[in-house]
Amino acid sequence: FILLIVGLAAAAGLLAFFLPGHTRDLGISVIRMEGTIVTGDGIGDGYIGSEYVGRQLRNAADDPMVDAIVLRVNSPGGTPAGAQEIARDMRYARDKKPIVVSMGDIATSSAYYVSAYASRIYADPDTLTGGIGTSWTFLDISGWMAAENLSVEVVKSGSRKDMGSQFRALTPEERDYAQEIVNESFERFITDVLAERPVDRAAIEDARVFRGEQAHEIGLVDEIGNLQDAIAGAKSLAK
Repeated sequence: FILLIVGLAAAAGLLAFFLPGHTRDLGISVIRMEGTIVTGDGIGDGYIGSEYVGRQLRNAADDPMVDAIVLRVNSPGGTPAGAQEIARDMRYARDKKPIVVSMGDIATSSAYYVSAYASRIYADPDTLTGGIGTSWTFLDISGWMAAENLSVEVVKSGSRKDMGSQFRALTPEERDYAQEIVNESFERFITDVLAERPVDRAAIEDARVFRGEQAHEIGLVDEIGNLQDAIAGAKSLAK
């Protein structure tokens, strides 16, 4: 019986050692979120899907062999909806075990939104982070079309159905409406971040980006360190 127990323990240790996503430090699962965040289950071509990241977070949270999670972030951000979906999975994971974020080159905008839900955030001195804000970009080629004697006719059911079309400029009313949407999205963004992080709103509401050292000074980041430091921090929190 004793030999059986020892054998099972050894097998479990070897299994944890070789499972993808686990580091050589048994009990720590490293998950990577790299690329522009979008909704969906895809990964590649510079994009990463919210379902893909969320599934890894939940699997690690439910895995009895995982004591803590490290989310390695290298992303310029992405869509608000994609970040909101991952944030729900971050909260799910955080309720079960410590989750630490390790920022690489960049973790701005929606990538910071996701990171804000970690138990602890690590960044390198020159990591770019922050950028807490939203924007909506419109392309207008109507001037070029007029110069080329080209025109487009749109048959639509409502006055704003083709709002954002590249073939015409926004009307003043549409511009006000777009600003209203951006403002509401930003307010949710910054409110959620401030609920998680000890940061002065005045320091971040202009959506500027910060170096890692600056982010540490104002409270966006907890520690200066690399991935190995974050793994060590996760082990400490797990204890």
